[in-house]
Amino acid sequence: MQKPSDTVLNAGVGIVHLGLGAFHRAHQAIYTEDAMDASGGNWRIVGVSMRGAGVRDGMQAQDCLYSVTERADGFEDARIVGALADVLFAPEDPAKVVELIASPKIHVVTLTVTEKGYSHDPATGALMIQLPEIINDLDLRNAPKTALGYVVRGLKARFEAGNGPINMISCDNLPDNGRIFEGLALEFCQHAAPGIVGWVKENVAFPCTMVDRIVPATTDDALDASSTALGTRDEMAIQTEPFKQWVIEDKFTAPRPKWEKAGAQIVKDVAAYEAMKLRLLNGSHSTVAYLGYLGGHKTVSDAMAVPEFKSFVRQLMDEEVTPTLDIPEGFDVTKYKDDLLGRFSNPTLAHKTWQIAMDGSQKLPQRLLGTLYQNMKAGKSNAAAGLAVAGWIQYVGGVDEQGDVIDVSDPYADELAEVHKQADGDVGKIVDGFLAIEKIFGPMEDQPKGLDFVLIDALDQLCRDGAMQCIVNYC
Repeated sequence: MQKPSDTVLNAGVGIVHLGLGAFHRAHQAIYTEDAMDASGGNWRIVGVSMRGAGVRDGMQAQDCLYSVTERADGFEDARIVGALADVLFAPEDPAKVVELIASPKIHVVTLTVTEKGYSHDPATGALMIQLPEIINDLDLRNAPKTALGYVVRGLKARFEAGNGPINMISCDNLPDNGRIFEGLALEFCQHAAPGIVGWVKENVAFPCTMVDRIVPATTDDALDASSTALGTRDEMAIQTEPFKQWVIEDKFTAPRPKWEKAGAQIVKDVAAYEAMKLRLLNGSHSTVAYLGYLGGHKTVSDAMAVPEFKSFVRQLMDEEVTPTLDIPEGFDVTKYKDDLLGRFSNPTLAHKTWQIAMDGSQKLPQRLLGTLYQNMKAGKSNAAAGLAVAGWIQYVGGVDEQGDVIDVSDPYADELAEVHKQADGDVGKIVDGFLAIEKIFGPMEDQPKGLDFVLIDALDQLCRDGAMQCIVNYC
């Protein structure tokens, strides 16, 4: 079993990470540890938990060491990771987090705070200044509550201390995530700290990235399996797939780890990789989540074990998603799709459809609506993406096909449920109510002509026949 080297454990801190969940610990932390092993440098990470003290408490109890086990059919490989030097719980000591971002020893801040963590309107990319937590954070005298609040306070303190440039790296599934992050940070500064806007533009890099690895939420069974393999109890154990990918725009203003020595791709333009991943992987994943959950499948692999479901996902990829993409030169997109189907079918991960279905209002525009809108405006095939979007509309209604209540986890859950309530089962009214939500579907004038008919037809089929029969009918 691979264990952290002395090179890693003796290294100093150079990175702050906001949003310390399982994905970061199974992805960027491993790339960073492998980069230190390959090229040295003081690049250990201070992880910041934004929402709960449990991760901090669990990690500190284990000296910030944890295991990552890669699992697939007939394959299992575990390692102990030591890239994390410390873990903080942000609300407990916000000043410490700000101080770290401002510190001259910190050259990189990375984020995995999910799409909703950027406090922006997904349809426009603008900062949602009416959110209570943003109203709080725009007054710099208050303790911050959002990622942007911490970032801007840290940048202001860094500017005032003369501590030099820094790289701010979003690792979340947002299209053009670096540009979105930069725009939001500058907009926040314009409101709260206009005196640092010019400095931020000159000294802070916001490279775009694409991250890829399937990391399910850890279950008790997974913890038991990891503990058996390790011979000791690891309460922070992570199980994931063997595959991982990180594509980073070559745009930096400060030092960084040699991530390319660990297999990351440093490229001039991330956009093509980003669109491919968002639409092929994430779009398909969301499709499986909504239609699979409605059809009674609790995990992705369970849904993919149904031949018609697997065929449906492949047809979505081939007929509707791929024609909307600019494939990077030399990239084998057919193999990429083959690999995706294999990864989705991996039964050892038990990736829950409910987990993927979370926060759908924040994910839908970049994962599915882009594909649907582009094809509709071009007069091309759109039925599979339309069914997927209708699946989300049905899912957030809060009742599954067996009449059981769905625990809908979404920042707009109440608003979406109210649309269903007011429509009282009228499919046309449901669709009209959803399409009027500009923060998800965009302004009416920008929606493709006939979008309402496509979604009404798909939702009507779902209500009448059920998700699995709709998929069989499609195939």
